[in-house]
Amino acid sequence: MSEPLLTLSGVYTDIDQYHILQGVDLTVPRGAVTMLLGRNGVGKTTTLRTIIGHWKAKAGSIMYDGQDIVAMATPARARAGIGFVPEDMGIFADLTVEENMILAAVSGAPDPARLDWLFGVFPPLKTFWNSQAGTLSGGQKQMLSIARAMIEDRKLYLIDEPTKGLAPAIVSTMAGALRDLKEQGATILLVEQNFAVAKALGDHVAVMEDGKIIWTGDMATLSTDAALQERLMGLSMEAAQ
Repeated sequence: MSEPLLTLSGVYTDIDQYHILQGVDLTVPRGAVTMLLGRNGVGKTTTLRTIIGHWKAKAGSIMYDGQDIVAMATPARARAGIGFVPEDMGIFADLTVEENMILAAVSGAPDPARLDWLFGVFPPLKTFWNSQAGTLSGGQKQMLSIARAMIEDRKLYLIDEPTKGLAPAIVSTMAGALRDLKEQGATILLVEQNFAVAKALGDHVAVMEDGKIIWTGDMATLSTDAALQERLMGLSMEAAQ
């Protein structure tokens, strides 16, 4: 395993009266794709939102690129190179696709070469460049949401269920874009329920249950061990091929 870019140690997060994260220990190696897997409601989304700062950790440390960012505000975390794609997409429906992309480019005007790459992996963005984001289809909105995080070269990408509820053709497009990003050497922490996508993209895996990490290892190990899949998640990746 390569040097970690992100390390969570003993992270606890409460939402109102609910104790969601209960001592999360998680390592995200630099330059690799780490899959965060588990059943619904075990704390995966809360983990991502705690890393980006939408929820404040009650205890524990979040070491990112050599610095504990627990006390850092969300905008500062974004400026430090963390990109976030929320499950609810987080786009601005009343703005055009172009305006959404410009707002996401925190360092200045979008790089034309990077825009060309994004148009290549997500052609509808170019087609609807001047259209309001709210008029896009569900799959096109998800493309825009991911493209906004990719508009600049981030040190870390946090991506929450990018293929949820999408048609197979759109899932294939999403997976292809994420594979391109991976091949560029990006560091990605990805929550994904589609196990075929998880197997295709993941290098490392952390499995959550009841607000804790209960297993970590290589994707190759998990994807070839049906008994382990069943024990950890009650699901078989083989059945999802």
